[in-house]
Amino acid sequence: MVTYEQRKARWGFVYVLPWLIGFILFFLIPLVNSLVYSFSKVETNAEGIFVDFIGWENYRTALFVNPNFNRNLVNSIIDMLVNVPLIVIFSLFVAVLLNQNFKGRGLARAIFFLPVILASGVIANLESSSLIEALNTDNAAGRFIAGLRSFELERMMLEAGVNEDFVLYLTGAVDRIYEIVSQSGVQILIFLAGIQTISTHLYEAAKIEGATGYEAFWKITFPMVSPLILVNVVYTVVDSFASNSTVELIRNTGLTNFNFGLSSAMAWIYFLSVAFILAVSSYIISKRVFYHE
Repeated sequence: MVTYEQRKARWGFVYVLPWLIGFILFFLIPLVNSLVYSFSKVETNAEGIFVDFIGWENYRTALFVNPNFNRNLVNSIIDMLVNVPLIVIFSLFVAVLLNQNFKGRGLARAIFFLPVILASGVIANLESSSLIEALNTDNAAGRFIAGLRSFELERMMLEAGVNEDFVLYLTGAVDRIYEIVSQSGVQILIFLAGIQTISTHLYEAAKIEGATGYEAFWKITFPMVSPLILVNVVYTVVDSFASNSTVELIRNTGLTNFNFGLSSAMAWIYFLSVAFILAVSSYIISKRVFYHE
C-alpha cells in the first residue's frame, strides 16, 4: 500500500519532471559540451564536428594572447562593482517612496517598471545611450544636457578636499543615472513586495514610542527587507553580466569567427568570474541578513 508521503514524493517528482528534462537537454548537455570544447580545437565541415584535444591552449590564448578579452572582462567587473550598489540603494529608496499613500501611485509604479517591459522587446536592441546622444547635439537642448554632466561637480568636490576615489564614484553614479534607472524595475518590485509584508503594528508601536520616520526605516524597514537585499544583489550581479562587451566578444568569437574552442574557454573564464563574485558577495551579505522569526 502506497503511503501518503510516497504519493507526495511521486507527485513532487512529476511536478519537477518538465524542469528536469529541460535542464538536462538545454543546460546540462550544452554545459558539458562547452567544457569539452574549451580544451579542444573544434572544426566543422559538411561531414560534422571534429574535436581535437589540445589541453589548456585555449585558456592561455584567451588570457595572454587575445588583446580584447582581459580588457573587456575587467571593464565588465568594474561596471558591475559600480552599478550593483547604486541599483540596490536606488531601488530600495524608490520602493519606500512608492509604498506611501499618494495620488497616482499606480502610475508612478508603472513608470519605474516600464523600462523592464521595453527591454523585453525590439527596443532592447537599441543602444542605451541613443537618447542622450540624440539630445546631445549642437543645439540648445544639447548644450543643456552637456551642462548637467558631472565635470563641474567633480571639480568642486576635489577642491573641497573630498577623497578622490569617493568623488569619482559619485560622479560616475551621476553619469550612470539612465542606466541605473532602466535596470531597477524588478528590484523595485521585489523591495516593494517585501515592504508591504511588514506588519503595520510595528510602525504603530514605533510611532507611539516617539520614533521618527528616519528611525523607523533603519530599525524596522531595513532589517525586515535585508533578506531581499541579498536577493536583489544576486539578481543584479547576474543581470549585469548577462549583456555587455564581454558577452559580445564571446559570441562573436564563436558565431562569427567560428573559433568554438576559444569561445568556450572565454565563456568558462567568464562563468567562473561571475560565480566567484556571487559567492563572495552572498557570503558577506548573508552574515548581516536579519531573518524575522
